[in-house]
Amino acid sequence: MKLNELLTYLHDDLTISTANPTISSIEMDSREVKPGSLFICIKGYTVDGHDYAHKAVENGAAAILAEKELDVTIPVIIVKDTKRSMAILADIFYGQPTHSMHLIGVTGTNGKTTTTHIIERILNEANKKTGLIGTMYMKIGDRQKEVKNTTPESLTLQKTFREMKDADVTHAVMEVSSHALHLGRIHGCDFKVAVFTNLTQDHLDYHKTMEAYKYAKGLLFAQLGNRFEHDRMKYAVLNGDEEASEDFKKMTTAKIVTYGIDRDADIMAKDIRMTSKGTTFQLITPVGTEFVTIQMVGKFSVYNVLAAVAATLCSSIDLETIVKAIESMDGVRGRFELVDGGQDFTVIVDYAHTPDSLENVLQTIKQFAEGRIFCIIGCGGDRDKTKRPLMAKITVENCEEPIFTSDNPRSEDPESILLDMEKGVVGQHYTSIVNREEAISYAISKAKKDDVILIAGKGHETYQQIGTNTIDFDDREIALKVIKK
Repeated sequence: MKLNELLTYLHDDLTISTANPTISSIEMDSREVKPGSLFICIKGYTVDGHDYAHKAVENGAAAILAEKELDVTIPVIIVKDTKRSMAILADIFYGQPTHSMHLIGVTGTNGKTTTTHIIERILNEANKKTGLIGTMYMKIGDRQKEVKNTTPESLTLQKTFREMKDADVTHAVMEVSSHALHLGRIHGCDFKVAVFTNLTQDHLDYHKTMEAYKYAKGLLFAQLGNRFEHDRMKYAVLNGDEEASEDFKKMTTAKIVTYGIDRDADIMAKDIRMTSKGTTFQLITPVGTEFVTIQMVGKFSVYNVLAAVAATLCSSIDLETIVKAIESMDGVRGRFELVDGGQDFTVIVDYAHTPDSLENVLQTIKQFAEGRIFCIIGCGGDRDKTKRPLMAKITVENCEEPIFTSDNPRSEDPESILLDMEKGVVGQHYTSIVNREEAISYAISKAKKDDVILIAGKGHETYQQIGTNTIDFDDREIALKVIKK
């Protein structure tokens, strides 16, 4: 595509370049620039793309999109907001792939990963070729790719959706983070179904207040559009037991479908019965009622299943297929995952890293635990400090053996993070062990028959970030190694 043709889509007061090179790719990382690339200068938290313009020229960039003048030998197009412009250009350059794809977005504090995976499993059961974008990875069909953010930048998103279209993907499911919504990363994505899981404290280091955090989540529903498209219906799937859903209803013109347990909703779970191995409940929907058994544990798991059921019913999947899929699914990696090394006590690894998710998991364990409950928990560095004493308090209140340790300390001193946690439980019983592997070893060495050990906070993550180093660290592998030893 010619440069000037691309620029016409920005509808800005631009100086059209007298040179009009053919653009072969769009890049925001100078290291990815090739001959013919349009390099977009993005101001990030730690680096400014404008500082890498000369490197982009050296690598063969044909033109640069920037927010200020640059002393380079190739055309420079000045715009007010390169991030916003990048979303527009990426969408058009890659052929607006989501316009002809059934795209489902899932937002909320907890449950996004599990809900998207359940939706994917149901769509696969219905013989739909799927794509998935989330915290753990991207998937195009059966092929996986690594991700850096829960929701990637707009350029990466549109390029990925183009790859999905070229691979004949018809249905895509995506986790949509509050950061991505606030920063405009999903601009241009044509969602057909938007799903809300829940809203509890998280990311206040970024959003500052819960009201601002809620507003960011609500953008997903507001951006479904303002038209009534009766032949191409869009859906807002909302948790009827969450107060924030009332605000989201006012933000959207999409058809609203609710799910829940405690309040009347379109899709409900009744008569919930749980064991340590699974959960049985009555699934009530507008198209029929079924008794189902899922291989996942806890009320929070039921909510995730209900959200996925609602989303796929809105995607024209029949109830029989949905039930078959959810009953055959054995959970998601790092989400209430059992570690079995033949021991006579239970070890569970879970991603719970917010006060609400940690309390939900511990409350679930209390329903079936026959012995003591150990909980190994830490808090990430360079993140919301206000939740640290809350996490400690919830742990102490819900288990007999609380153990505080490192999570991903990043640039912070791990011991100072533990001190922040300990402020919430002054005078109460707990153990602090900075080294995470030693904390896991300590719990396993103390556990007896029928005890339960929860290793929380990292779930599927296979690394630990300490200072500027990222080291290999998998809670499941460490626990298994210690058990076998």
